[in-house]
Amino acid sequence: MNLNVLLALPVVLPMLGAGILLLLSAKRFRFLQFIATIGVLSLVLAAAIALLIGSLDGPIVLNMGGWAAPVGIVLVADKLSTLLLVTSVTVTLLVLLYSVFQGVADGDKGAPSAIYYPAFLLLSAGVSNAFLSGDLFNIYVGFELLLASSFVLITMGGTQERMRTGTVYVIVSLVSSMVFLVAIGLTYAAAGTVNLAQLALRLPELDQGIQMILQVLLLIGFAIKAAIFPLSAWLPDSYPTASAPVTAVFAGLLTKVGIYAIIRTQTLLFPDGALNDVLAWFAVAAMLVGILGAVAQKDIKRLLSFTLVSHMGYMVWGVALGSTGGFSSTVFYAVHHITVQTTLFLVVGLIERRTGTTSMSKLGSLAAGTPLIAALYLIPALNLAGIPPMSGFLGKLGLMEASAHRGTGLDWLLIAAGIITSILTLYAVIRVWNMAFWQEAPDPLPENDCPKGMIGIAATLVAVTLGLSVIANPLRHFTDDTAVELRARAPYIATVLPQEGQRGEGISPNVTDDHMEEPEGGNDE
Repeated sequence: MNLNVLLALPVVLPMLGAGILLLLSAKRFRFLQFIATIGVLSLVLAAAIALLIGSLDGPIVLNMGGWAAPVGIVLVADKLSTLLLVTSVTVTLLVLLYSVFQGVADGDKGAPSAIYYPAFLLLSAGVSNAFLSGDLFNIYVGFELLLASSFVLITMGGTQERMRTGTVYVIVSLVSSMVFLVAIGLTYAAAGTVNLAQLALRLPELDQGIQMILQVLLLIGFAIKAAIFPLSAWLPDSYPTASAPVTAVFAGLLTKVGIYAIIRTQTLLFPDGALNDVLAWFAVAAMLVGILGAVAQKDIKRLLSFTLVSHMGYMVWGVALGSTGGFSSTVFYAVHHITVQTTLFLVVGLIERRTGTTSMSKLGSLAAGTPLIAALYLIPALNLAGIPPMSGFLGKLGLMEASAHRGTGLDWLLIAAGIITSILTLYAVIRVWNMAFWQEAPDPLPENDCPKGMIGIAATLVAVTLGLSVIANPLRHFTDDTAVELRARAPYIATVLPQEGQRGEGISPNVTDDHMEEPEGGNDE
């Protein structure tokens, strides 16, 4: 079986599913919507796992509609995209199950639940499309697809607070999309293509100044989407107001799509690392400013949102190193952070369900009243802080080793910032533990029951985070191979454009053999 036929499934299946579910919007079809959504995401996860296994032998390419690259749109599955795809679909599926038990789709605060499942599927399709796209404009389409669905999810319920923060989120997202679109237009004007493989061949031929302009514009657009300081002020105000499942999937996935785009463009299009030192300074600032913001918070959701901003700095750190060890550690840390950050937000959802609040000044005594929830919080919290031998520690250790190996003054600054951020992260999460779980509550709190399904899904994700520590060695070998493949660039380019980098292997039925024998310049349109 040719695995390339599976490449379209993570994008097409959720989109088709969303369209069908919109037709089944009547309340009597709500259970059918749920079953269909779970079925679609399960099929997507199976396809993603098959692509992950297939990518071990090299990148897999699908020429959409039979049109060959660079004329047609290509989907490319390499080690980086398939690893993140498997992780994202797994998290999305578990969060969706959690949300069903919580009752979001049945009218949480007046939410229009008929569109909840379709929006969730479109979000998954957008994330998958961004990960698998082989050209800049299709990445843009993926971004817009996931952003359109996220607009619906973040404002679902229609409360005044959600509408206010949702408006900020929409405005910031539109600005980042405009910057990205301008960068795409300028790239096409300068290079005559938006295909990533062909850009990898053509951009080095351009003037250095033009290359720098294109690189800066792309980085700005992606940095806003990834919430990299100082372009992150929107995130702590936007995410905490949404429902727990929505906040969890946003925190776990949306920023990682931005960091994926940075990794892809920095390795494939701008391998000279001209802006690596600049990225390193932003990594230092993101880690320190983000965690200082977290320490100052009195609400758990806002605290975790600031830790999200802070820990994006670790991923930028690895990109800034530009080495195999740096990229490997960034990919490893991204997988770790998707699962851990999602888990923490789901556990906070349990706390809010139980007590009706996430304010640390109002909480207390939860360890005695809900010891299971206390354990579910403590494990991923310590993992986020980087307590050995958990995956957070291993990812940070890899970054520090990669910096120490290079040994410049900026590298030692990155190491110092990383250590300080880890210590302050530990302080922040233990502060939550002391105030919410250990000390007595200042006033009696309600003791609402949490559905066992919600607790079970949160426990499953905690087990997944621990599983990453168990399989850390083979996972690190995989990310090492991923980094080697990224830096080599040749496997990606040769798979998309195997014939001397001019045209891919897909041939439209409308293209005759005579046309294929035209001079090389005839294929550059």
